Amino acid sequence: MIYWEEESLNDREKIFEFLFEFNPEAAEKTDEVIEKKVENLLLQPLMGVEREGIRGRLLIIPKVSMIVSYWVDNSVIRVMRVLHQRQQFPTT
Repeated sequence: MIYWEEESLNDREKIFEFLFEFNPEAAEKTDEVIEKKVENLLLQPLMGVEREGIRGRLLIIPKVSMIVSYWVDNSVIRVMRVLHQRQQFPTT
């Protein structure tokens, strides 16, 4: 099961709104790519990398220049944040 934390949903909404202003089709496609890649975590939950100082794992999505921060909690994938690669992730 995938659980999107409120902050990650807010991140997705901000990304969508920003892109939609310039290119509605790109906004839709970007959100779809993020969702599909996160769904892949159900089959391979340790796909993301670990980085020192950052809690959980990072799923890098180069196609849309996004990074998803997530936590594996037994059979639940908790998506914490979705940020552009140029944004700095908060450290623990």
